[in-house]
Amino acid sequence: MVAKRRRRRPSLDKELRPPREVTRDLYLVWRSPRIGQGNPHRLTNAVWSWLARASELSGYQANQHFEGPSSLLVGPAWCCQRFGQSRTTLADGRTVRIAGEHEDHYDPDFFIYNDVIVEDGSGGIQIYGYPYDVFEPTDFHSATLVSDDVVVIGNLSYAERRRPAETPVVRLDTRTFQMHSVKTEGTPPGWLHGHEATVSEDGRAIVVSGGKLSIEQDGQRTLIDSPDDWSLDVQSFRWTRLTERRWEQWELRREDGRGNELWRLDMALRFSGKHDRLDRSLFKGLGDPRAVLEKRPLHESRYSPPVPHDKLPDSEDFPLVLRRIVEGVVVRYVEESFDVSIVVEGTLPREIVDTIVDDACRKLGALEGIRYAKQRVT
Repeated sequence: MVAKRRRRRPSLDKELRPPREVTRDLYLVWRSPRIGQGNPHRLTNAVWSWLARASELSGYQANQHFEGPSSLLVGPAWCCQRFGQSRTTLADGRTVRIAGEHEDHYDPDFFIYNDVIVEDGSGGIQIYGYPYDVFEPTDFHSATLVSDDVVVIGNLSYAERRRPAETPVVRLDTRTFQMHSVKTEGTPPGWLHGHEATVSEDGRAIVVSGGKLSIEQDGQRTLIDSPDDWSLDVQSFRWTRLTERRWEQWELRREDGRGNELWRLDMALRFSGKHDRLDRSLFKGLGDPRAVLEKRPLHESRYSPPVPHDKLPDSEDFPLVLRRIVEGVVVRYVEESFDVSIVVEGTLPREIVDTIVDDACRKLGALEGIRYAKQRVT
């Protein structure tokens, strides 16, 4: 007697389940990302079209639904749940989604895409791929509509593909969906991402501001805030620098090279006493809870420098951002998993900056019981 195969229970909510034509066999054919071989290379298929419509689905969820192979063994699964993906609405109502990344570098489904997804507003989807020498893996870029073109500026990309002296610019022709690399003139901002881009009032240029720059210092690459505004002429594609703000930026890191425990410490001090099980989780690895709680005053003052200052509203998001005003200059503390950045958005006397940086370095070291090192990056 042949045993019947147990019927698999659907792993997805009803509204997210694939259409009937997306079978397991078809999913496995299109499970993984692929690089286009033409400019453009039409890659539209039922699997990716389903995932483009259900963009909240992760690669892991789709793969689990079809009981696909582990991403640890065969690489990431294609999906449309992405960070740093741009959306541009065309005059005819279509929406153009460009590239983006899925998950962080440590996740087996991490991937930075170089595709274009076009929605016609009635459920129709077209997906185009490109060779890397035409369109690089791209995320956290800007996409600005200029006539029939979408001008794509900047990129975070994979660390090994960043070129600090360049600012990548490509032009997507929305009539043919060909990508064209743009050779710019003048001095570019640098390897920029996470910025804003707007068309100038006269329509002749794209104005770029904010974001982060990848720079190389002492043989190491790091990310810093981009303080200045730039203009890119849409006819000559010449860069013009519009401002020259003299910001000073520092990084504070643990001397042992490990990631910090500042976020966990903040959570423990903020939410302790709510529930025994939660407390055990919050304080795990931080040491004796009573000793940790005794650090609350130090924790609350870690970004209050011993110089006259005023506080501005704090950001409760991650990364944690706290701002102070010292002699009319904003001093911004950005607390992340591996470092704390101090950005002085203007010019302050050398002794005041040194006091601010040394004070934070000392307090962070005392909070974690490990020495912190400081490094000026601009």
